[in-house]
Amino acid sequence: MSDARRLIVFDVDGTLVDSQAHILASMAGAFAALGQPAPSRDEALSIVGLSLPVALRQLAPDVSEDEAGAMVEAYKATFQGIRLSGEAASPLYPQTRETLEGLRRDQALLMGLATGKSRRGLDYLVEAHELAPYFATQQVADDHPSKPHPSMLQRALQETGVDASRAVMVGDTEFDIEMGRAAGFRTIGVSWGYHPMARLAAADIVIDTWGQLWPFLEELWGGR
Repeated sequence: MSDARRLIVFDVDGTLVDSQAHILASMAGAFAALGQPAPSRDEALSIVGLSLPVALRQLAPDVSEDEAGAMVEAYKATFQGIRLSGEAASPLYPQTRETLEGLRRDQALLMGLATGKSRRGLDYLVEAHELAPYFATQQVADDHPSKPHPSMLQRALQETGVDASRAVMVGDTEFDIEMGRAAGFRTIGVSWGYHPMARLAAADIVIDTWGQLWPFLEELWGGR
């Protein structure tokens, strides 16, 4: 690859870590706060990536503002209870750390995170898996409109000084792909996450393993 600085931004849930068990448990807690049954697994995972209030509104569109607020707080409390219980953090997907290590060897390549998690939630995960050294920028839902608004990626460009034409967004949901396209990024979908392939159709490419990432990046940037 050439020397010009580049940026690759990763989603977190469903892309780097398999957090579905904790998400489903927390979603059940949110709905239990209103005495309602939890949504199905597919329904709950369909909104992963959105900021929490937006996600819950999509799953429970008929609740009042007060009820929606109670659901958000119940979700957070359930998730916090899981963390405090000593249960292990959501696991990294296979080959994730090895992939990040490989990418870090390219001194012209910066990496970042853009997630629907809160700052507290992301900090916990980053600390648990010792991920901080990999990422030059970390964007969370606390500071931005929900995906697919491009604000997270626009801030990542500002913090790293990289032009959007040399940036890539990697994620498992259509919200990640839409966000990337709105920010002028190239986009890579991953098939192992929470949205089916049909919802990733707008991505420049969809990969099935981390091993397919580097060849695409070489093709994209190799001649620049």
